[in-house]
Amino acid sequence: MIPFAAVLTDLDGVLRHFDHVAQADIEARYGVPLMKTAFDPKLITPPTLGQVSEAQWAESIVAALGGDERARQAVEEFVRVRFWVDEEVRALLARVQEHVPLIIVTNAMDTLEEHLDLLGLTYFADDVVSSARIGVAKPDQRIYEIAAERAGAPPERCLFVDDRLPNVEAARALGMTGVHYRAYRDLAAVLG
Repeated sequence: MIPFAAVLTDLDGVLRHFDHVAQADIEARYGVPLMKTAFDPKLITPPTLGQVSEAQWAESIVAALGGDERARQAVEEFVRVRFWVDEEVRALLARVQEHVPLIIVTNAMDTLEEHLDLLGLTYFADDVVSSARIGVAKPDQRIYEIAAERAGAPPERCLFVDDRLPNVEAARALGMTGVHYRAYRDLAAVLG
């Protein structure tokens, strides 16, 4: 039996993974600090709060990298990098969902629904709490409260899973059980 009333899970780094080798290759070929620039809080925060689109975010990266054709080509390749679902994690979460609500809680952009569709995850979870749709991102406590409300469970009866420790610590501060996800075994140890 699962000792939680709901499972709240991050998407990226837990259920969905990106090709980091390809990302590093793009950086090397174009000689630009693509990852550092793309995930600079000044650039990544507006799209994850739904203030600008993913396309506008991409344009901001191009501009930050100098705005030339080389930067544009690097960013175009970067936003098309392959991603996939970890099928082992999906199977474990699907088994859990037979007993308790499963909510995806993600700092995402306006393209999330399209990406979920590409991954075959559109109807996978009971609900999706997207930062771009609600205007609040992890680790702000409000996103965890919204996820727990949608699950119909008090925070102290929720399991929260994320690959970023600050996000896990924020969930724990609300009384949730937190799992810092680094590998499948981290999740399996708690959910079996």
